[in-house]
Amino acid sequence: MAYSPDQIEIMNSIIKRYPRSRSAIMPLLHYVQSLAGYVTNEGIEEIAKLLELETAEVTAVATFYTQYKRRPVGEYHVGVCTNTLCAVMGGDAIFAALKDHLGVENDGVTADGKVSLEHIECNAACDYAPVVMANWEFYDNQNVETAKDLVDSMRKGTPRPPTRGPNSLVTWKEASAVLAGLSDGKANEGLQAGEPTLLGLKLSKEGK
Repeated sequence: MAYSPDQIEIMNSIIKRYPRSRSAIMPLLHYVQSLAGYVTNEGIEEIAKLLELETAEVTAVATFYTQYKRRPVGEYHVGVCTNTLCAVMGGDAIFAALKDHLGVENDGVTADGKVSLEHIECNAACDYAPVVMANWEFYDNQNVETAKDLVDSMRKGTPRPPTRGPNSLVTWKEASAVLAGLSDGKANEGLQAGEPTLLGLKLSKEGK
């Protein structure tokens, strides 16, 4: 895809956030992913050109980190933790059930393009096992039936709110834009959120 002048301007604004331009590789990858739904070859070439890097350098980052996809995923990308604790607590059963329920294999996308499925080694949320993630938002303490209900709600276009974080689930492209540093206005949503404060810094200085 050819990038518009406005899109190039956004990319340049991302680069300007960093004292070394190459440090912008990751947010730029998120940004091009937010436009196409995955990291295209054209996106890699554009990033390399803007950062004055070889395409191989940008490709190395895009293929190393699993949050970047090199082919289309669903509007809602679902990851089921299958690491040891989640697996023992039911993660393997959830993953197997969702494959059957959605009619896809690992890294597959439903025919309607709504949901894709991936097994994840660890979501770093063992205290809420088994955990399912959708577009990087947490759904804690899942079981086979709640996970099926979750993906069904996504296919209907009315996804369930995440267990923590914002009060609503954004699409995969919208989540990628947020990870690129573009605000979606949801930072203060959810029970755990609130206006930013310096309380943590104050407590650390007091040694508490």
